[in-house]
Amino acid sequence: MLFVCTGNICRSPTAAGVFRKLVLEAGLEQQIEVDSAGTGDWHVGEGADSRALQAALQRGYDLSLHRARQLQVLDFHRFDVVIAMDEGHRRHMARLAKPLDAHKIRMMMEFARRHRGLKAVPDPYFGDPDGFDRVLDLLEDAAAGLLESLRASLAPR
Repeated sequence: MLFVCTGNICRSPTAAGVFRKLVLEAGLEQQIEVDSAGTGDWHVGEGADSRALQAALQRGYDLSLHRARQLQVLDFHRFDVVIAMDEGHRRHMARLAKPLDAHKIRMMMEFARRHRGLKAVPDPYFGDPDGFDRVLDLLEDAAAGLLESLRASLAPR
């Protein structure tokens, strides 16, 4: 499972942190790999934004080991699902992916249950600190829906 945003310092590492915790709690860490990347290279090698770190830590998610990286074509081979935070990311990913891998691209908010009307996870980078809490609300909702969806596909038939 690869989560993708713009610079890989706010939304996607937060999504990965939230989802990783759910995967661990479900005992599925041997079956589901979790990572994140950015469409751009501006922050490669940097840690998560300090506001994202703080907001996540207040809810029990540790993003301290995160280091930003840029999305690569090989990611579409490595991961079964590559999740965009907004439409711009989805378009970038669609241009980068080989035609055979295009089906792997999904939108994060398509898995939301409580926030069904939203299409994108808003970028909190240029806003106030409350934006990071709002992003966490959305990501917790969508991550729970995503795990539910994956559990159905992992269940023995």
